[in-house]
Amino acid sequence: MNLGRRLDALERIADGGCVIDAAVAEGLVARASALARIEELTEREREVLALVAEGRSNRAIAGRLVVTQKTVETHSGQIFLKLGLRAVEREDRRVAAVLAYLRAARPG
Repeated sequence: MNLGRRLDALERIADGGCVIDAAVAEGLVARASALARIEELTEREREVLALVAEGRSNRAIAGRLVVTQKTVETHSGQIFLKLGLRAVEREDRRVAAVLAYLRAARPG
């Protein structure tokens, strides 16, 4: 951090304010964003996502929830849509969805 930024930070603290590291602020914003997107999911969609996070296949999820695989695929599609995860070559939307789920669930 350069001297000018340090002085600015010290002045803000002296005036009763606070200074937050940019990386910390970015992390908080990312977590809040992930949490907001996860909260848009229905209870059933969150349940499916939790089972995906456990590493279960669509078939295993269907058996666990006593629904068809097509129903699980429909829920997965809605999860991807609500989380803004488009089908892109070389990217796994299931992994991206699980990462969003984990970011939202992370404490603090």
